Amino acid sequence: MLGETVRRIAVRTDDFRLSFHLMRELKRRNCDFVMLSSGDSWDGVLLTSPEEVTDGGIPAMEENIEIAVERAIQASRGLDSAITLVFGIDPGPRPGLAWLADGIVVGSAQLESIDNVVEHVVGLSSAVEHQRLYVKVGDGAPLIRDRIINQLLDREIETLQVSEYRTSSGSRSKAHIHAATRIALMGGAKVYVKRELNPTDGDLKEIQRQSRIQSLGGLTISTELARMVACGEISMLEAIRRA
Repeated sequence: MLGETVRRIAVRTDDFRLSFHLMRELKRRNCDFVMLSSGDSWDGVLLTSPEEVTDGGIPAMEENIEIAVERAIQASRGLDSAITLVFGIDPGPRPGLAWLADGIVVGSAQLESIDNVVEHVVGLSSAVEHQRLYVKVGDGAPLIRDRIINQLLDREIETLQVSEYRTSSGSRSKAHIHAATRIALMGGAKVYVKRELNPTDGDLKEIQRQSRIQSLGGLTISTELARMVACGEISMLEAIRRA
């Protein structure tokens, strides 16, 4: 349930890099927070490293900054349970992600790749006890959409496909986040069967273009390697190594 009292969030760690990443993510989420020194006491919500965590503290690592901050935000709001959690995903090379608890938008993010979308969903959903969880995926970017859908079905997560018609609006810099929020709020068709992945020539050429960029112009991966990257069988880094 969403509590009435808002508890303040604090960061307390001797790990400077972790402190910097936590501070940057809290600012991005427009959160009110304070920075503490070692030994400072705190009766609100505390973010710290796993090695420094004490009773009630939320452990954070550089790999899970967004999830740790989300847990802190939910704890600060007193949101410890919900009947239904809904995630909206705007598919693309940098997917937009938004999540709702009982119809209330409680968070959003733009991810850097499609490979960790499902891990974000699972990690964020673990921050709040819930009775039902489902994910709505926009119908744009067919290859990326279907890869995300397959990953969700592999984790036995209830998945719906939503028409993206009229979901893109707002500032260009946050277009994917706005679209993900609208997708989460819209109805969709439940997906029961995994999709067959059929990358187009355009998809493969774009992946080959990206391989030249990531290898600093050193090489272009083969069509076959590009197909494996497109289908999520190997990463771009592994394809470049093989080439």
